[in-house]
Amino acid sequence: AVPPIATTLGIGGTAILATFYRFSWHTPDGAGVPYVELFASLAFTVGAAVGMEMYARYAHKHLWHESWMWALPKDWRAEWNKPFWKLHQSHHEPREGAFEQNDIFAVANAVPAIALILYGFLHGGVVPGMCFGAGLGITIFGMAYMFVHDGLVHKRFPVGPIAEVPYLKKIAMGHKLHHSEKFGGAPWGLFFGLQELERLEGGLEEIDSMLLAAELRERAAKDMEGVI
Repeated sequence: AVPPIATTLGIGGTAILATFYRFSWHTPDGAGVPYVELFASLAFTVGAAVGMEMYARYAHKHLWHESWMWALPKDWRAEWNKPFWKLHQSHHEPREGAFEQNDIFAVANAVPAIALILYGFLHGGVVPGMCFGAGLGITIFGMAYMFVHDGLVHKRFPVGPIAEVPYLKKIAMGHKLHHSEKFGGAPWGLFFGLQELERLEGGLEEIDSMLLAAELRERAAKDMEGVI
């Protein structure tokens, strides 16, 4: 778990230093703290992070999967798919190697984040401050998504103590439920996936059952290790 945690700490530390330097650089000596610009930047940071979850849920359902496809048998989807599904389809198949075609969506999200951060960093004022904050928000969402989705759910790298956080375990089970297609593909979101399941009969109960089954498997595995 050291590499991803070190990467996150590095990116997080760089973001904090960049934010401090940006406001110091664009604030004239003796002008005081630009509270309006600072508040606008922080508001857009939070708004962009939350907004990315909403966007990801919409894109996942309506652009990457096309919800009408879920009424078709699995074998038919390959003949009916569209460009976004062709990329995302790799995420629903066994992965060969370290990467999959679906990773292109993470790269696509990084482009506007970098552009917004760069523009906001190089220019002073409220609007550039909002752009800087929005870019940071997208980046924060991306790091959180990487740890939970790629690390915790799909085991592409170890996540250490994060794997033992109860709420994150529920989120992970929610995404596994999406892959099972038991509720027609829901939940489509990740961090707000449990809220989607609340509106589906038996959704949260299914999560509880999956968590219990996983706990029993872990206990059985530990018992076998003790026997050996």
